[in-house]
Amino acid sequence: MTTHTPVPSPAEVVFPALGTTATLLVTDPGALSVAEEVLRAELRAVDLTCSRFRPDSELSRVNLGAGAPTTVSERFAQALQAALWAARVTGSAVDPTVGSAVIALGYDRTFASVRPDDARPVPVGRPSPGWRKIRWNPRTRQLRLPPHTRLDLGATAKALAADRAAEQATAAAGCGVLVGLGGDLAVAGPAPAGGWRIALAEDHARSVTEPGPAVAVAGGGLATSGIRVRTWRRGGRVLHHIVDPGTGEPAPVVWRTVTVAAATCVDANAASTAAVVLGERALHWLRATGLPARLIGLDGAVVRLGGWPSDSPAPDLGGPR
Repeated sequence: MTTHTPVPSPAEVVFPALGTTATLLVTDPGALSVAEEVLRAELRAVDLTCSRFRPDSELSRVNLGAGAPTTVSERFAQALQAALWAARVTGSAVDPTVGSAVIALGYDRTFASVRPDDARPVPVGRPSPGWRKIRWNPRTRQLRLPPHTRLDLGATAKALAADRAAEQATAAAGCGVLVGLGGDLAVAGPAPAGGWRIALAEDHARSVTEPGPAVAVAGGGLATSGIRVRTWRRGGRVLHHIVDPGTGEPAPVVWRTVTVAAATCVDANAASTAAVVLGERALHWLRATGLPARLIGLDGAVVRLGGWPSDSPAPDLGGPR
């Protein structure tokens, strides 16, 4: 997943979270501590609920119980609903049942701990079980996964956390709020004059060495998915973390990054991830959604859809993205 950098900020705090970088901006500097408390609480909750790297998470418990019915918490239910919605609207391009495929490829621990060069051969890819085989009753919150199925809620759960944190923080702080979690960004409340200026980058961790493209965001969500940052080698192949549910393999490399703007971060994340998976079919699919999108091909060529504006430079702040 790639990222965005809000520039400049009235008041800002940045800290590591969920294996990426959390960024919080508020229009009222005096409200920063209140908004930060809300964000940190949301991140702790989503980590305990949806992390596949924590043996004590609810997701780990659910995956261990695949094949048997279980009742999940309200928070887990919301994350599952978001994942199933993303699967439905993307025609299964984004599917939460890819967990076993992601683990088989070697992404079986936090990315910082993944072997950068694994000599073992890449296992033969197998299609994911498919979200339609999940038995789910939203009224009773009873869930039954197909046997031997592992859910991976990572992308949509993080986007949902950004949406939730932005809404809750603006309510608590009484001002405009922007929440960024790596490639997922949500805003709520009144934005600064002209909107939040967001610098687009392929790696949120790299320093800014020259001005890059930027876009103004006044509401909703923005998400960027890409194949350049979370990569590793296995069996002589370069692999990335976005899996095609239909093959169980990393999605074909057509786009370096895809950025989408939408009414919510969950909407934007579903569309940007689906576009990476769809590859050459992404342009037709994105045009049908009408969502503003910016795609960068392997050769660096930029494609803009849905009224996405021409690139304008972001000011060089000399700081981290």
